Amino acid sequence: MSETPIEEREEAAGQAKRNNARARLIALLPLLIFGALAAVFLGQLLSGRDASVIPSALVGQPAPVLDLPELAGLTRDGAPVPALTNAALDGQLTLVNVWASWCVPCRQEHPLLMELAAQEDIQVVGINYKDQNENAIRFLGELGNPYDAVGVDDNGRTAIDWGVYGVPESYLVGPDGTILYKKVGPFSPETYLTELLPAIEAAR
Repeated sequence: MSETPIEEREEAAGQAKRNNARARLIALLPLLIFGALAAVFLGQLLSGRDASVIPSALVGQPAPVLDLPELAGLTRDGAPVPALTNAALDGQLTLVNVWASWCVPCRQEHPLLMELAAQEDIQVVGINYKDQNENAIRFLGELGNPYDAVGVDDNGRTAIDWGVYGVPESYLVGPDGTILYKKVGPFSPETYLTELLPAIEAAR
């Protein structure tokens, strides 16, 4: 039996209502998403946490394997600087610094690494990230070489293993091979004094 005109009109009116409700929901969707994001950001602000601090799942965990070739031609005090392997970290408090000659912030933090390297009970080693060999050597020749060992990560694979977000980046590794502290971005005089040195002191 076919529908009567009244039933057809009621069906059309019901469909129109459903279409209108769907259209209103679609129109409100961006506002709902914005509201949810605003709530997240507000929660971050009210939490008092530093938004520039990126947590790392590696902190408190064993450092990933290091088996990188040497930076050919690099010397320190007249002797070749060795490659960066696990043996270089074994039993020593170590700052692992990811750097590159093309990295402007690396140049800014470099004097602090030189200062740290002068301390007797900690060593500084470097992961040279996607760099040109001659440029890396020129960089260290100009600014000084704080590294006891340097490994070349020309394809970025080791950086991925270490969870590197960008260059520069630094990891404090304890004598037992555990990552104690991570710094994303360059050290400033303030973060060097208030973050890195206290982390080193706590590890001693």
